[in-house]
Amino acid sequence: MKVDFSNTRIAFLSKSSQELHQAHFLFKTLASPAMVNTGKSLTKFALRLGLPIKGVIKSTVYRQFVGGESIEECKPAIQKLAERHVRAILDYSAEGKENEAHFDKTARITKMTIDEATRNPGIPLTVFKPTGMFRFGLLEKVNAKAHLSEKESDEWRRGLDRFNGVIQYAVERSIPIMVDAEETWIQDVIDELVEDQMRIHNREKALVFNTLQFYRWDRLDYLKDLAERARTEGFKVGIKIVRGAYMEKENERAEDMGYPTPIQPDKESADRDYNDALRFITDNIDLITLVSGTHNENSNQVLVDLMNEKGIDKNDERVWFAQLYGMSDHISFNLAHHGFNVVKYLPFGPVEDVMPYLFRRAEENTSVAGQTGRELSLIEKELRRRKTDND
Repeated sequence: MKVDFSNTRIAFLSKSSQELHQAHFLFKTLASPAMVNTGKSLTKFALRLGLPIKGVIKSTVYRQFVGGESIEECKPAIQKLAERHVRAILDYSAEGKENEAHFDKTARITKMTIDEATRNPGIPLTVFKPTGMFRFGLLEKVNAKAHLSEKESDEWRRGLDRFNGVIQYAVERSIPIMVDAEETWIQDVIDELVEDQMRIHNREKALVFNTLQFYRWDRLDYLKDLAERARTEGFKVGIKIVRGAYMEKENERAEDMGYPTPIQPDKESADRDYNDALRFITDNIDLITLVSGTHNENSNQVLVDLMNEKGIDKNDERVWFAQLYGMSDHISFNLAHHGFNVVKYLPFGPVEDVMPYLFRRAEENTSVAGQTGRELSLIEKELRRRKTDND
């Protein structure tokens, strides 16, 4: 079957015309790199000075991409998504802090998202970032297998307690939990930690998930090697696949430090490996549970076709389609309309704490070829349709 991702009536059924006009203005702004860079600088400056701009942020970019400041504030968004047969992943998106108090708070709030998932069928999966549990520099040092001081060893043990403790908390409640991917120079140790947790907890089904970024040229081989280890050792694999988020930073670091870039030579290579991963996973669906996180229409259609070809039911809970809240509604809601399992990543957190996340979304919409233009054209198409229907 072919999914009509151009069906804007279904895509925007839950949005009023006023909300569409507001989204159009926002994406129009995001289409300008100069506007994004200026807005980013001014926002940082205003927040640093304590100027009263939170209201402006909350009524614009925050409202588009974030569910609320707390789990409680996210509940209307979760309910609204559920009414359209799309579920949510609560993502505590406070970033950029590197102290033990913040890490403990992140672990505590992540457990709260797990508790909410046990009560709310609209939340089928949970997630956290490793850098929400460990200091980046410490992960970097462990990843490089450098010697740790006694103080750093104690810090590492505390991080492990948080990391493993959150996963244990989810598993005890039978709630699947995903561990987000990070930069390559801290990812190896994260892969090892997550795989260890899979061996312990994924004996009967996948509850612990790792994340693979296919802007890297080595991830397809890693996936195949992981699957082979899982078959040999008798555990299930949980995998979220994405294209990735740190490309420019990765290339710059590789050039500065004189090592081969871990990044694919071009977008076509990333697309090829992503779709090959979909084929490999659906070929091994008895072993691997998939969360396919992409805003790429072709890859979503590839997965639809593979499920049909291999006789995988649309509502088989070993396959999930995932997009970010506030983006690609034409993909999410049209897939859900046809009965597929669809989730939206729903970030939450205080305005000042989620600004790094929002800056990334703004930069992504500015830099990813066609992303903002596609959002704008779909909104414009729906507004024209509504005007014609009303005339």
